[in-house]
Amino acid sequence: MKVENAKRIVIKVGTSTITHESGRANIRCIELLCRVLADLNNAGREIVLVTSGAVGMGLGRLGLTERPTDTAGRQAMAAVGQCELMFLYDKFFTEYGKNCAQVLLTGDIIDDEKRKACVVNCINALLSMGIIPIINENDAVSVDELEGHNIGDNDNLSSIVARLIGAEALVMLTDIEGLYDRDPHVSDEAVLIPVVLEITDNIRAIAGGKGSKRGTGGMATKLTAAENAIAEGIDAYIMAGGHPEALYDLIDGKPVGTHFVPSRKD
Repeated sequence: MKVENAKRIVIKVGTSTITHESGRANIRCIELLCRVLADLNNAGREIVLVTSGAVGMGLGRLGLTERPTDTAGRQAMAAVGQCELMFLYDKFFTEYGKNCAQVLLTGDIIDDEKRKACVVNCINALLSMGIIPIINENDAVSVDELEGHNIGDNDNLSSIVARLIGAEALVMLTDIEGLYDRDPHVSDEAVLIPVVLEITDNIRAIAGGKGSKRGTGGMATKLTAAENAIAEGIDAYIMAGGHPEALYDLIDGKPVGTHFVPSRKD
């Protein structure tokens, strides 16, 4: 179902949205995001937040400009950054009267049916208590993820979570307005594609490209996440995250970003 009718919504926010170029936290954006999500929760929506940013914030906190090339170094950055990330989310959600909970996942948990069921039960329990689950890859211990295997990126993770918990909508917040017919970073003539009814080879070619130096995702990974979601009947959206208030417009049914329409409706 469309997001305006959805009760259970997974929101994914990327590193480039919640950090500055310096790698330090974009406090204004994080606070606004927490305020909007708290308000949507007050209105009866079940909100699950999948967040990136641990490694990026770790870099910023320690004054580094480049991601470490070794696994142990990236794990260390994630361990430092995850603390700051959750501190900020907890601080701002608390200010708006909401409790949040950290859920860290790894590929081996998703691949194990019993452990996966435990995760689903935990998330459902949190939602039933009005708590906002905040989900991230456990980068500090997830060697496979950091080396590019299994879950791989949080766009994919958000799609996995949406499917596991039976969400009706997946919204991926990024640093551009949505999917364009060409790269808007290099072409002033790029035009936003508001609706995608079918993900074709041409659409995949358009989405080619890497993410920011602070994150691991890009438009191609978001397209794959959207494709996996709509295959399960979940409406997927890609929209700019720099102004979280735009989520209100999306919820109100206004045209925002790019809407990927499921091939199978509920």
